[in-house]
Amino acid sequence: MKKTSKIQRFTNWEYWPSSMFYIPNLPYAFYLAAKAKHSAFFSAANPCIKSSGNGTESKYETIKLIPEEYRPKTIFVEATTDFNLVVNLLREKKISYPIIAKPDIGFRGLLVKKILSESALKAYLKKYPIDIIIQEFLDYKNECGIFYLKKPNQKQGKISSITLKKFLSVVGDGEKSIKELILSDNRACRYIDLFSEIHQEGLTKIPVKGEEIKLTSIGNHSKGTQFLCGRNLISPKLEQTFDTLSNHIKGWHYGRIDIKYNSFKELEAGVNFKILEINGIISEPTHIYDSDNYSYFQALKAIRTHWKSLYEIATANHKENKVKYKSAKEFIQEMFELRAYTKRIKSLSN
Repeated sequence: MKKTSKIQRFTNWEYWPSSMFYIPNLPYAFYLAAKAKHSAFFSAANPCIKSSGNGTESKYETIKLIPEEYRPKTIFVEATTDFNLVVNLLREKKISYPIIAKPDIGFRGLLVKKILSESALKAYLKKYPIDIIIQEFLDYKNECGIFYLKKPNQKQGKISSITLKKFLSVVGDGEKSIKELILSDNRACRYIDLFSEIHQEGLTKIPVKGEEIKLTSIGNHSKGTQFLCGRNLISPKLEQTFDTLSNHIKGWHYGRIDIKYNSFKELEAGVNFKILEINGIISEPTHIYDSDNYSYFQALKAIRTHWKSLYEIATANHKENKVKYKSAKEFIQEMFELRAYTKRIKSLSN
């Protein structure tokens, strides 16, 4: 099965490294920079977020931009925080297990984990001595990512992408163990090491016939979640809901919002949903990873289309609202710091 998984990774562009999506588009990025007459023009897109959301921003500070009714209960835990204080903060916020823990700075699902008990949280914080945010676990049925664009000084924007997230699961046949079911599934088998860590001894369980076993509850591609294009769900009513939301988040014009919800009808109406996080200029229109409906070259084109919108938004903010571009030197320094930080937390997970 591992051999099949390696072949699939090579032949299906959905699993290709991110460099395969960005290196071919670099000439267009250089063109936009030349047109803007500044190599870090994109840093003016979202003035309310550090560096417009280049990955170095605090998730905790960013989520506080969201109206309280739409955000999950969240606490910030510094690397040096005493565990007893963490327990007290959880009680004060009335956050009960299970919970979600993740690095305050991070992306692509790195070190994001569902935690079931106080002892497991203590072990997690000991293993990862970095700034962490802890959120209540949201038991909504569905999750999606919605990419929203709005030019400065305009009241109405547009939704350019909707990504529906299909969590990996297997269905019991009354004979095979969960591990055997995973290994016989073309997609799930790629993540057997991850699921072995999450479910541990539970993999030996034999589900009854017809029983569905949800393998992950974290909506990241790196955790096995399948991304499906939902652009057919874009509607004037949904865009109106996001216009209202955007008007409450001053200075956010470009990026993807990850959302938990029960029914799309409710989401469209602006009720009964929670926002997991706001992503800025490094956001991807993740519908492009629906390899059943998009080709590799269509994916590259979608990235360029979004970069064009980023250029229009950032340069308009600079000209109309006098938002300063971050110096190229400062921006590059932040990228080196982010690289070193990411390398460090990756080493912690080994």
